Amino acid sequence: MAMTDTQYHQLADDMFEKIEAAIEQAIDEQEADIDIDASGNVLQLEFGDSAKLVINKQEPLHELWVASRFGGFHFAYVDGKWLDQRNGGEFMPFVRDTITKLSGLTLDI
Repeated sequence: MAMTDTQYHQLADDMFEKIEAAIEQAIDEQEADIDIDASGNVLQLEFGDSAKLVINKQEPLHELWVASRFGGFHFAYVDGKWLDQRNGGEFMPFVRDTITKLSGLTLDI
């Protein structure tokens, strides 16, 4: 059965909320220099050295797209997990590792 737009938005919003909570915790505990801009279907993180991580909801495709200086990645919800469409990697470990590469921060997500 295909995912509805409502289900997609709930799942995507859950991911955005987890990332934002982990960033807020890093700001508090590690005195991280991160700007969070969440507006509409986009979550943008900007780090102290101007490095950016942008996560977009792609509603028509029911995907999450991630962009950074390391490239663009597309994640689809498959069997209860957000998976990279190219290599099968999971979304949250990928985001956590990318944030570490961009900023040196270790996030609890």
